[in-house]
Amino acid sequence: MIGMDIKQAKAMFFDPKKVIDAAERATQKVLSKFGAFVRQTARGSIRSGKKPAAPGRPPHSHTGLLKRFIFFGYDRQRKSVVIGPAKLNARSSDTAPEALEYGGDTKVIAGSRRRGRVVKKVSIESRPFMGPAFAKEQPKLPAMWRDSVK
Repeated sequence: MIGMDIKQAKAMFFDPKKVIDAAERATQKVLSKFGAFVRQTARGSIRSGKKPAAPGRPPHSHTGLLKRFIFFGYDRQRKSVVIGPAKLNARSSDTAPEALEYGGDTKVIAGSRRRGRVVKKVSIESRPFMGPAFAKEQPKLPAMWRDSVK
């Protein structure tokens, strides 16, 4: 330490704020990338079809809304990523995506405007699409973290 000034001595130690900021940037980048992968896998698992998918298989897309409205977002407060179908401003129930994933009851609108619409309560067997997508992408997560803090 003899012959060093203060700047040289400080340069030998790490700056905690820089390390924390780099770790936070890496967390956001890695989790956002993971969210994008899970979203893409979930979207890819939903196929078009006129008939309902078999229980236990990913749902079929009749209108394309479910497939188009799967999003992800990074939550800065919790340092986590949220991935799933967005809530639509539908006249029927907003529990349909949850009922598709886990099974359960939801409400649907049947009929036409001319003949009159009727809200029916239906029971749906599970047709998971988000859980399997997450499980498929999860093994890739450690490789995404490798060398991510710079």
